Amino acid sequence: MTELPPLNTETMWAIINDTIDDDAVNRLLWYYLGYRYDDNAQTYDNKQVEPEWRSEYPQPPNFIESRPATVKLTRSIPQENKQLLKQKLGFKGYKIGEFGPRQTRRATAVSWLLSYMMLNYGKIE
Repeated sequence: MTELPPLNTETMWAIINDTIDDDAVNRLLWYYLGYRYDDNAQTYDNKQVEPEWRSEYPQPPNFIESRPATVKLTRSIPQENKQLLKQKLGFKGYKIGEFGPRQTRRATAVSWLLSYMMLNYGKIE
């Protein structure tokens, strides 16, 4: 397992700007959702994952490829944190013709990670 990028605004912009690969984006989400890789078993342990995620996704989903998993991620963001991408990063959205489902799912990942930062640290750095 390679080291995760730090949870900060620089990483969030790297996700938006597609300078961090999809695997790293997934691993960030998995880690902060509570999935932990067990090197010995060579699989993910889900004991720290919230029950509503663990029951639907006993193994971590590929958020970049799975619309249902991304929809669940979006719905798990509290209403008060839904606009953090605009409010804290100043992200204005992708330009028409420059985005597709993959970019939208990466933006959703950033939204969820920003919400995680606010809920757990009370700030975004």
